[in-house]
Amino acid sequence: MPQNVAEKLIHSHLIEGTPEPGHEIGLAIDQTLTPDATGTMVMLELEALGLDRIRTELSVQYVDHNLLQTDEKNPEDHMFLQSAAQRYGLWFSRAGNGVSHPVHQARFGRPGATMIGSDSHTCAAGALGMLAMGVGGLEIAMVMAGDPLYVAMPEVWGVELTGTLPDWVSAKDVILEMLRRHGVNGGAGRIIEYHGEGLQQLSAMDRHVIANMGAELGATTSVFPADRAARDFLTAVGAGSRVHEGGRGSRCRVRRAGAHRPLHPRTAHREAVVAGERRPGA
Repeated sequence: MPQNVAEKLIHSHLIEGTPEPGHEIGLAIDQTLTPDATGTMVMLELEALGLDRIRTELSVQYVDHNLLQTDEKNPEDHMFLQSAAQRYGLWFSRAGNGVSHPVHQARFGRPGATMIGSDSHTCAAGALGMLAMGVGGLEIAMVMAGDPLYVAMPEVWGVELTGTLPDWVSAKDVILEMLRRHGVNGGAGRIIEYHGEGLQQLSAMDRHVIANMGAELGATTSVFPADRAARDFLTAVGAGSRVHEGGRGSRCRVRRAGAHRPLHPRTAHREAVVAGERRPGA
């Protein structure tokens, strides 16, 4: 049976359960991301578990949220996180390297991989054809210890983008239009999968903007195909080999993007959108 990109990502990492909407499934997770604001509790949980070294393919601890140094609290947390990263085998990104999500996409993003993060905007990695979700700290710690991630299988929404964006209209306006139409709860329990010829003008970082704000839509995550835009981005950052890496997720780099519930916003009809004080749909 033909599968869309989201389904292929899930099936290639499926360990337990039936991948039907609403059913609990267990997924193998390749990567984790923790910012400093939530990473401290994750590292304390690893200590409580008595873990020797992490079991994931790759885990990164970022310092990008609590940067104010007005007293000793943040610096002490950062020193603890650096020592914990060294102890358990995580990469450590110090303050000043940049915001975790775009840095991770450039340095560690890999099409076909799965990732969870203790930050709601972990879903931004879907721009490269990854299955990336924001979860709680305990789920992160358990995955680092080698357990699967257990979630309810989401429904898949297909969003077909057609046409080209008019002048002065950007990728941000695409996701703001999605929010206008569907509200802050419209994506709850769903993976939003973008496809269609309208993708051709969206760079990997344009897609990053859209996938990142899938969190504001309430979506489990957002997914884009790993097409030429992903290859161009990874080549530009000196990581072109990641497009062709083998492993569990490599066979997920497909371009078909059918879905359970198709939506058809025409990019050619979009206008610039202003985000106001109200939460759409709230």
